[in-house]
Amino acid sequence: MTTTDEATHTGGPSLPRRLWRIAAGNVRSALLWPRLQLALKAGLAAGISFAIAPFMPGSAADYPYYAPLGALVAMYENVAGSMKQGVQTLAGLAIGVGLAFVLFVLGSPTPLTVGVVMAFGVILAGLPKIGAGRDWIPTAALLVLLVGGHNPDQFSFGYLLQMAAGVTVGILVNLLVFPPLHFRAAELSIAELRLALAQQLWDMAKALKESWPPEHEDWSKRSGALEASARSVRLAVEKADASRQANPRRRLHPRDVELDYRNLRDLERITFHVQDVTQVLSDVIWAKDIPFVVPDDYAVPLADAMAAVGDVLEAVETESAERQSELSGEADATVKALTARVGAEEAATDAPSAVESILLSLHRMLRVVKSSADSSK
Repeated sequence: MTTTDEATHTGGPSLPRRLWRIAAGNVRSALLWPRLQLALKAGLAAGISFAIAPFMPGSAADYPYYAPLGALVAMYENVAGSMKQGVQTLAGLAIGVGLAFVLFVLGSPTPLTVGVVMAFGVILAGLPKIGAGRDWIPTAALLVLLVGGHNPDQFSFGYLLQMAAGVTVGILVNLLVFPPLHFRAAELSIAELRLALAQQLWDMAKALKESWPPEHEDWSKRSGALEASARSVRLAVEKADASRQANPRRRLHPRDVELDYRNLRDLERITFHVQDVTQVLSDVIWAKDIPFVVPDDYAVPLADAMAAVGDVLEAVETESAERQSELSGEADATVKALTARVGAEEAATDAPSAVESILLSLHRMLRVVKSSADSSK
C-alpha cells in the first residue's frame, strides 16, 4: 500500500492532544490535593491526640506518644477506610497484648520467648478479616515483652488506651474535617481515557494515509499504556465509591457513581476493541508472517471511518447531546457504507483483507457508545 495523502482530520493532531494535556494536569491536581489534605488532617489529629494524652487515667498518662501514633494509624483516604483500619489495628493490638501475657508465664524475656512470641504473632497475623491489624500483632506482643519490663500490666493498659484514644481522634478528624470525596479524580480519569482512545483512533487513521510503512509508529506501542490507563480509571472509580461510605458530605455533593461504573465498563470494552485494531493494523504494516493486507482502495475510507469514531468519543466530553448523536449517526453511516462496499466488491489482491476485522471493531465501539447514550437518557 502506498499513498502520500495527508490526514484530513484536523481535530486529531491538535485539539485532542491539548485536551489530553489539560485532563492529565487536572488529574494530577486532583490527586495531589487529597494527599495534601490527608497530611494536614493527620498532623491535626496527631497534635490533638498528643494534647489530650496526659489526661488519660492512671498509668496511661505515662505513655503519651502512643496517642499520636494511633491517630496516624487511623488516618485513611476515606472515612469508612479510616474506621475499618482503626478498629482492625486495635483488634491486632489486643491480640498481640494477649499473646504476650500468655507467654509471660515463661518468665523474663529471653531469646527463646521473644522468638516464640514473634512466631505465634506471625501465625495469628494470618487470621481472616484482621486486615490492617495483622502487622500490629507481633509488634504489640514484642513491645509488651521488651518495653513493658516489670510492669506489663500498666504498660499494656496505657499502650492500648492511648492508641485507642488516638484512633478515635483520627476517625473523628477524618469524619468532621472535610471528609474527602474523590469524585473529581474519577470524572477526570474517565475523560482522560476517553480522549486517549479517540487520539489513538486518529493517529491510526493518519497512519493509513501515510506512505507505508508510516513515518509515525508511536501509536503501535500504546496498547499496553491504554490497558494500564483503563486499570487506573477502575481504581479511581472504586476509590470514589469508597469515599462515599459513612461520609456526611455525600448528601451535599450527590453523584451517580453507578453511572461512573457504567462509563468505566463501556470504556473498558472500547479499550479492548481499540487494542484489537491497533494490533491488527500493526501486524498488517510490520509483521512479516501475517498474510493480511489493507488494499489501497480501502485505505482512505477506512481512515475516515476510524477518525469518525474518534470524533464520536471526543464529542462525549466536548459536545452537546444533540451533536454527539449527530456525529454518532455520521460515523455509523460511514462504517456501514464501507462495510457494504467491501462486501460487494472483490479486492484485487492476492492476500486476504484485514479491513473487515477493523470495521467489525469500529462497529462494536459505536454500539457501545450508542448503548451508553441510550441508558443515560
